[in-house]
Amino acid sequence: MFPGQPLVNFDQYSGYVTVDPNAGRALFYWLNEAEDSSSKPLALWLNGGTGCSSVCNGAMTELRPFPVNPDGKTLWYNKYSWNIVANILFLESPAGVGFSYSNTTSDYITGDKSTAADSYTFVMVAEISRVQN
Repeated sequence: MFPGQPLVNFDQYSGYVTVDPNAGRALFYWLNEAEDSSSKPLALWLNGGTGCSSVCNGAMTELRPFPVNPDGKTLWYNKYSWNIVANILFLESPAGVGFSYSNTTSDYITGDKSTAADSYTFVMVAEISRVQN
């Protein structure tokens, strides 16, 4: 739960998925489930462009489950957010964007192929983890 976030009737999860253990590269995600999550599809949200955070830009200004109030300190619940019709998974990608990181400096020089490969690895590792739990 974010500081200043109102109470809601849906679950949220966030964390890291390691996409390259040797490099120490991990991608951050934030999942906003729909209120009736089992009957809704999953939408993966990736903001375009290097340096564009899916959480900061996508979640807070575009899809807006929790827009920021004018005081800059609290949030309000947007009853028209996209997570009414789908479970929304915001992925911070590539490493170095938002909360995603790497312990290897050269990982911060990326391109479409490496970003796509990391995103694919994220999805596969997350799915394996979901099935095992």
